[in-house]
Order: sequence, then structure tokens, then C-alpha cells
Amino acid sequence: MIDQATIQKIFDAADIYEVVSDFVSLKKRGVNYVGCCPFHNEKTGSFTVSPSKGIYKCFGCGKGGNAVNFIMEHEQMSYVEALRYLAARYNITIEEKELSEEEKKEKSERESMLIVTNFAEEFFVDQLLHTDEGKSVGLGYLHKRGLDAQTIEKFGLGYCPEKWDGLTQAALAKGYKKEYLVKTGLTIESEKGLFDRFRARVIFPIRDIAGKIIAFGGRIMTNDKKSAKYLNSPESEIYHKSRTLYGIYFAKKSIVQHNRCYLVEGYLDVISFHKKGIENTVASSGTSLTVEQIRLIRRLTPNVTIIYDGDAAGIKASLRGIDLVLEEGLNVRVLLLPDGEDPDSFSQSRTPQELSEYITNHETDFISFKTKLLLDQAGNDPIEKARLITEIVRSISLIPDSITRSVYVRETATLMQVEETVLYNEIARIRTGKNADAAHQHIVRHQQTHPVQSQEKTPPVYSTEKLCETEESVLIRYLLLFGNQELYEEKRDNGTYSVSVGEYIIEELGEDELEMFNPGFCEIQKEYRAHYKTPGFIPAKFFIGHTDPAISSIAADILSEPYELSKMWTEKESSVVKEERLFSELLPKIVDNYKMRRVEIMTRQADNKILELQNSGNGEEILTWIKKKNAINRIRARLNEKLGRTGVK
Repeated sequence: MIDQATIQKIFDAADIYEVVSDFVSLKKRGVNYVGCCPFHNEKTGSFTVSPSKGIYKCFGCGKGGNAVNFIMEHEQMSYVEALRYLAARYNITIEEKELSEEEKKEKSERESMLIVTNFAEEFFVDQLLHTDEGKSVGLGYLHKRGLDAQTIEKFGLGYCPEKWDGLTQAALAKGYKKEYLVKTGLTIESEKGLFDRFRARVIFPIRDIAGKIIAFGGRIMTNDKKSAKYLNSPESEIYHKSRTLYGIYFAKKSIVQHNRCYLVEGYLDVISFHKKGIENTVASSGTSLTVEQIRLIRRLTPNVTIIYDGDAAGIKASLRGIDLVLEEGLNVRVLLLPDGEDPDSFSQSRTPQELSEYITNHETDFISFKTKLLLDQAGNDPIEKARLITEIVRSISLIPDSITRSVYVRETATLMQVEETVLYNEIARIRTGKNADAAHQHIVRHQQTHPVQSQEKTPPVYSTEKLCETEESVLIRYLLLFGNQELYEEKRDNGTYSVSVGEYIIEELGEDELEMFNPGFCEIQKEYRAHYKTPGFIPAKFFIGHTDPAISSIAADILSEPYELSKMWTEKESSVVKEERLFSELLPKIVDNYKMRRVEIMTRQADNKILELQNSGNGEEILTWIKKKNAINRIRARLNEKLGRTGVK
């Protein structure tokens, strides 16, 4: 664990302009810098970096935050990984909290295994490029598959010699421990001794999302029919194949930019697509798609296109993967390549533009794909067609979002010429386990386009998160921008006391026990309350550098918006009010107006509750709410009186 003092050093040292400039071309504009956003495609720059505030903000896609947020988003790193990245960039030594003996051992073992895999990659690359065997066998194979030197270097492709223990002996000679060679799966230990797992194979390093080499895949170069064509590293402390996608490190930036991920099967499929410029491509590396892999994609985009080759049997076996993707809430499209083609061969025979156009023109939603596939098998058999409908409905029932389900139900009903109600019945039966009649009644009730209006008045339901959002954002802005500035002075027993803008807002809201509706604003309010009396507390700096990316992002949004005076006061106020008048006259009005809005909401809620209870016969509870309503009215009267004032005395 990184200690707080070190985290603060990293935040203090990380210059937002320097950090972003490593990835984005920026041009100076006034006190800020602008460029094209790295998180979405745009031709004109709406991405702004403010060195004075220490934040970035894109006014196109809305992303914003501090230097740590930028690295997390751009490099798809965790918070701790981003801190380590910046610490390395600014030569800051990481001071960590004391770890337990078990934690130290686990960390040491993991780091040792990663060191060994790094050495192995260097060894394999050297063998490929600088040995006669590597150049003739390994490099010859890769060139035959259409890969150039730049692509080979990008993916770190290599070669393991046919010698039984070439890598093992080289590693031991360099001082690497046998224990970690065996644990990473690079070396196999048997009664006959030690030998290389990947001998006589072209090597494909497997990286995690942060770029660390965690495993290898190898394609055999000999004619040994007893050996598998492709071989992967075994599961280890650093490699879990169910949580790993081949190519994710090189694809993550493009996936975010294009808001779509292409999913293929093998190493060369990924590499060939990247070579053609379609870099938002990853592979499940020959294993069945897992929930962990899908969630890894979901971190980057909700949109995935699964690309299948022309093997019909293989496609049918892979349909379970579509269902898993649907169940995780992603939007699935499918691309079927022509018979006899796989992503590697198909891309090799086409230009980048031709490949891109083919994908765009031929990818389809999963309903159309699955329907066509299964209809071809069902033929004219009505029983088989019924099974097909059941199979498709089962897939739709997995989708967690009800609106998305309804869209697919409508599409399926059209394609299969079936009543929507029938499909809804089956979905309800699958999702709830209730009998068909009960499900039918449920669907009918929810599908009626013109429901009969009830004669009884039903109080409306209000979502609180968006209530008062404008007022709350203004108050948060003042906390961040002017929190430490003096609002007024008041006399106390021990002399004159200066009341700051932040203290006034926090204490005024606390007096009436008001916490903001918006969850993010509410969190800032609570943290402000906890820290504003701390010496040296600087609101903007504190929240921009907050350890919670969501909080720092809110702060960045607030601070990056152009400053405008609130419209919550009377029209007669000038838009060029001096700053001191703003604080002394307008801020109290803003706070009181916010309180009045809250009183209005409380009044409405009380009225709704009284209306709701009128038919219950519970006179005691009705009386309680009437008393609450009277108390609210007294607060309203007091606020009306206060709003007549022009400032704080």
C-alpha cells in the first residue's frame, strides 16, 4: 500500500500539461492548452488542459479530471497503477505501508515471476532476430504470414529454439531461480530434469491491461503430431487465462476512442487486424469466452462485435459466448466471414479500407444473426421453428435492461412472425419462474398503451438525485473556488472572528441538517465539513487531488466550466457585480433560495403523504404529518423574511 505522504508527493509533482503532452498534441490558447480529445474521435479540438487548475476537460465527451485520472482513463490503469506510473515518471520513491509477512512473500513472488517473464521475452526476441534457427524457422514463418518487422516488434514476437533446455539454461546462467521458471510455466521439471515448455515454437507474449508480460503462447514449428499446434502458459500467480484477453494492452486506447471492441479467436487474428489499422481488436486466445473477459471489455466500452469465421459448427458452439455478453449488459453485434476465411486470412487479402468497409456493411445484431443461423437448420419443420423461437427468447431473457429487451422482442416478433405478447410471456416465465397465465397477466398490464385512469389521486413519485442540481452545483462551485475567502466578520467573546465562504455554506446547511441530493455533491459537502477547519486546507487542490476518481472528476467539471453568476437571484442584479458584492450580498441569497427550494420539496412530499394517508383511516399518522407541514410552513415564513434582506449584517 502506498502511504498518504507519497501519494501527496505524486499529486504535487505531476504537472497536468506534461502528463497529457505525453499522449496528446497541445497548443497554447490563452492561459490554457487545447487539443483533440484522446477519448473520442473529433476533428476540432474540444479537449482543454488547465495548468493553473491542474485539470483536463473535454467539452465534447465530458471526460475530465486530474493527472492521475488521465492516466487511469487513457492507459486503463487502476488508481494504484496510475500512481506508480506517475511516481516513476517523476522519480518519486514509493514509500509503502508496512506489509504483513504473508503480503511481503506474495508481492515478492509475483514481482520475481514478472522479472522472469520479462527475461524470457528478451530471450525469445533475441533468438528470433539474431540466430540462424530463429531467422530461418521463426522469422520465416512470420514473414510467410504477412507480418512485417514493425508488427513483429510491436507485439514482441519471438522464437524458442528446438533445444530441450535453451531458455532454462540461459535463465539459470543469468541467476534466475529455477523456482520461478517452473512457477511461470516456462520450464517443466520432471524426473528426467528440466526442459523448456515452448521449445521449437514461435512465441506470442501475453500482456495484461497494464502491459506487463504475464504469460506466453507458442505455435509449434515441427511436424510432431503428438504435440498441440498452439500451447499456452499454465495458470499461475500472475496469469489467469479466464481474466485475460490477448492484445488488450495494445487495443485499449482504440477501444475507448471508437467505443467498440472487436472480438476474435486467435493471436494472428488480432495481429493481422492491428496491422490493417483496426486496433480495437482482442482475442479470447482459443478459450471459451468468460464472464471475467467480458467485464474487462465492459471497462472500456459497452459495445462488442464478435467476429466468426466460416466454420458453421464452430459458430454454433460459440453461441454461448453471445449469451454471456448479453447477460453482462453489453450491446452485441456479430460479423460472419465468408466460408473458409478467418480474421487473419480475410484481412491479409484486403486493404485497410476494404476491411473496414466490409465490417461496417456486414456486421449485424445478434437477433438477426442467430435467427438466420438457426432457421437454416430448422428448415420448414414447425417443431424446430418453435425450438428456435424458444432459443432466441432465452437469449433475450438474459439481457438485464428492460428497454433493450423490449427492442429485441419487437425485432424477433417481426422476423419470426410471432405476436409480441407470446414472446413476453415466455420471457416472463423464464425470468420470474411464474406460470404462463400469471406472466401473461403481468405482460398485458404493462403493455397496455392506454391504461384506464384511476379515479383516486395517486401522488407522483419524485427522483431526488436531480432535484436542486443547479442550486447545488453553484454552492459546490463557491466551496471550491472561494471557500477560503472571507465573507464577513463578526464579534465574539474572544474578539473579531472571520467567517469564510466555505464555513458559511457548510454551517448554514448544517443548521437545518440539509445534505445535498446529488450523491457526488453530498460527498464533497461531507468531506468539506470534515476538513475545512484544518490548517492549510485548500479546497480546489484537495478535491482535484482526491483519491476517489469520481470526486476529482466532479471537481474538474466544476472548475473547468466558465464562471457565470447564478441566476437564482432577482433580475435587477447586474451581471457585472464585483466579487466582494457577490460574496456579501448574493451568496446569502443563494443559500436561502436553495433552502427555499428544499422547503418546497418538503412541502410537496408532506402533501403527498397526507393525500396518501387519507384513505387509510390512520388519523394519528395524518395528524403527525399535518404537524410536520405546519413546521415546514414556519420555516418557509422565516426564509421569506430573510430573502428580503440585501446582505449579511
